[in-house]
Amino acid sequence: MSAVEDRLRELGLALPPPKTPVANYIGTKRSGDLLFVSGRVSQRRGEVGTELSVSDAQIAARDAMLDLLAIVKQDIGDLDVIVSIEQLRGFVRSSPTFTEQPRVIDGASDLLVALYGDAGRHARTATGAAQLPFGAAIQLDMVMRLRSS
Repeated sequence: MSAVEDRLRELGLALPPPKTPVANYIGTKRSGDLLFVSGRVSQRRGEVGTELSVSDAQIAARDAMLDLLAIVKQDIGDLDVIVSIEQLRGFVRSSPTFTEQPRVIDGASDLLVALYGDAGRHARTATGAAQLPFGAAIQLDMVMRLRSS
């Protein structure tokens, strides 16, 4: 068990089983020390600002990050080889008047910082979207730096 997974347990969380891609793409792609992680949508469906509250959407973002980390673990074997989180992009299915996308994506960002400390701090985009695949509330993708192989 990795130190990151131990920290997850301390937070009362666990990685779900990794999900397979739903179309013609792969879960991750390594280029040198960078790992590009394909987008995943939350299991939580609905529009934030009308059907979901900010706090519900933050939990959806956190859970979507757990899905991403499960895929990363499956592909690289050990979450402790992650040196830093470089970038996170978050998309929030938002009502036309909703403007708190950054607070929503904090659900994912806060988890990364809790797991990796300063190495979990990252560049980020948090933007609204009229619709996301399968009616999901959140979609995330990210770029990580891995320990040199």
